[in-house]
Amino acid sequence: MLTIPNALTFLRFLGIPLFLHLALNVQADGWAIAVLAVGGATDYFDGKLARALGQTSRFGEIADPTIDRLYILAVLIALYVRDAVPLWLIATLLGRDLILALLSIWLSVTKRPLIEVTFLGKAATFNLLYAFPFLLLALSDSWLGTVAFVLGWAFAIWGTALYLFTGFSYFINAISRTKVRP
Repeated sequence: MLTIPNALTFLRFLGIPLFLHLALNVQADGWAIAVLAVGGATDYFDGKLARALGQTSRFGEIADPTIDRLYILAVLIALYVRDAVPLWLIATLLGRDLILALLSIWLSVTKRPLIEVTFLGKAATFNLLYAFPFLLLALSDSWLGTVAFVLGWAFAIWGTALYLFTGFSYFINAISRTKVRP
């Protein structure tokens, strides 16, 4: 259980309350973005290291996507409170995650194979995780804020489309596997 990849995953988890504090209480957007960047790097490296070192674990399989969702939730809360994103975007992303979370619980309770994350699903999450720092930076009243606004919404729209597509794909795949008893 105590491995370098799991330590990186736990470090990434600790970044969530730090990000919220920096983005909401202090409004230190540069530092908040730095926390997101470190979170993104550790997300990448924990999986790479786990596979390279043969240290994959059930904890990592569960914690990694859970922490991704918690980061997304934390950033959406901060962006909404700071008037950077509309409520429909938050409802769309959280609705997808809620449906898949309930489906995952049902799959687990009925001892069926859990949803396997695909490359496209990871790409959707990465697009959103790229979008959020730009949208936070877009709050700046400068030329950099204007550029960040365009980039942030480009990543957000593409990421949301992929997020919904992969969510639908995961749902259909999981339901189709339930028709055949393991």
